[in-house]
Amino acid sequence: MNASRPHRKNAKAAQVPALPHSLIGPGGRAVALEAAIKTGNLKRLRRIEGQVRGLYQMVQQERYCADILVQVAAVQQALRAVSRELWKNHLQHCVSHALQAGGRPAKAVSEELMRLSRLWQ
Repeated sequence: MNASRPHRKNAKAAQVPALPHSLIGPGGRAVALEAAIKTGNLKRLRRIEGQVRGLYQMVQQERYCADILVQVAAVQQALRAVSRELWKNHLQHCVSHALQAGGRPAKAVSEELMRLSRLWQ
């Protein structure tokens, strides 16, 4: 583990500020979610679910480490693809609406983006 970045079980970086309720759909839902993005992400996530089950079996069967690592990399790449699509949708809809509203919503979404960006550091 890197000494300069200690592991934190409940990392504060994962917390995001609350946006005004007018910018968040009912039940904490997205302002808008493009149907194609939702469909594509659900398809990817089902495939990832199967890949992770396969990884579990590979580890359980004590398969060759390099083969497992290749599959782990494939899962990570698939998760990055889901993340990219979610970012795209979030920027096009949620962030755009907050910035257009200005004031408190714009400030809150700006803080949210800063916190979310730390998730990949």
